[in-house]
Amino acid sequence: MYTQNMRRRLVIGGAALTATALALTGCGRSEDTPESAPQATTSIGDGPATGELTVWAMGTEGENLPKLTKSFEQANPGVKVKVTPIPWDAAHNKFTTAITAQSLPDAAMVGTTWMGEFADLGALDPTPAGIDTSGFFEGANETTKVGETSYGVPWYVETRLVFYRKDLAAKAGITTPPTDWDGLKAMAKAMQEKAGAKYGINLQPGGSGSWQTVMPFAWSAGAEITGEDQKEFTFDTPEMQEGLKYYQSFFTEKLAGIDLPPNQTEAQFVSGQVPMFISGPWMAGSIAKLGGDKIKPNIGVFQLPKNKTATSFVGGSNFVVFKNGKNKDSAWKLVKWLSDAKTQAEWFKLSTDLPAVKSAWEDPSISSDPLLPVFGKQLEDAKAPPAIVNWEQVATAFDAEVEKMAKAGQSPADTAKAIQTKAASIGTGS
Repeated sequence: MYTQNMRRRLVIGGAALTATALALTGCGRSEDTPESAPQATTSIGDGPATGELTVWAMGTEGENLPKLTKSFEQANPGVKVKVTPIPWDAAHNKFTTAITAQSLPDAAMVGTTWMGEFADLGALDPTPAGIDTSGFFEGANETTKVGETSYGVPWYVETRLVFYRKDLAAKAGITTPPTDWDGLKAMAKAMQEKAGAKYGINLQPGGSGSWQTVMPFAWSAGAEITGEDQKEFTFDTPEMQEGLKYYQSFFTEKLAGIDLPPNQTEAQFVSGQVPMFISGPWMAGSIAKLGGDKIKPNIGVFQLPKNKTATSFVGGSNFVVFKNGKNKDSAWKLVKWLSDAKTQAEWFKLSTDLPAVKSAWEDPSISSDPLLPVFGKQLEDAKAPPAIVNWEQVATAFDAEVEKMAKAGQSPADTAKAIQTKAASIGTGS
């Protein structure tokens, strides 16, 4: 169960595909590229950025970005950056409509699960050689790739950790956070039996976005969403079933509940009713705001427990340049500037969005925080779904089957099979 704050950070795409978007996706790219079609940028010029740059960005990022780009304009006196903030719930339709009308901005913030769709529509400019991607977290950098081609850069990132009440853990006899699956379950039991919690941990029993909590356990067991060529789904495997079985066990053993009211995670945590949950860095602020000074020293986090791996989910947002942009060279110079470690650290101070560039985490504003460095460690082992066109529809089907498993007792084997059947009928879109 997560709050509306989670909506701000589900910047991996968020909106379900509309009928218009589905129609666009079905069209795909033409096999025949007209001679007049925009050509991909292969290099970035040496001079300063010039001219007008149009940029779209969503939510609070769209509101804060103009504060950051003033520094870019000062470093490049001949350029003017015009940022248009867009509400998240309107963004997907605005992009797909603009792709059809060929009225896109020069550059934009784009949710990671939209990358496959927009690349398939021929809208994105491939990342030129002048952009050094070696400094990004690998999992975040992978979200820019569609097939073997990279489009844009990771702009900021988030990942998921296990939040826990340090004081209640001590009461339960837990002095060191667990590192494996058995340890996490033992801690959840101890929170109930010794610390008086109603449930040991809050896990989503299906529903919208639950795949982001479930898939890390499946990845930890060695499962994959597709084969290497990203053309066939691989949900119905022993590894996927193992991850689903472990996840379901928290509900069958009453360590997690299906009866918890939604959007009450912070309140349940502060009250001690449910002293553990899995979520992203924004939740620390939400908990502190609700619980005040008393709760702050008792907020703890640890990395996801290990089976074969200790893989978490990586979210965030990418920054892209559009192939038919009018000022692509300057747009790529802006993207390159946004990827600089100093710029990323400044963006964190403005927005609290975590840097995608690893060296930016050395900035004291991040390194001195009691919780954030753990997120940085987790980002070394974090991944996202492959950038396939139809992921949003597949995710919806996944969430529905997980709900049957958690709430109605559908077996992990039947759940994996049903997800595979539905996903195969939807297709990857490639």
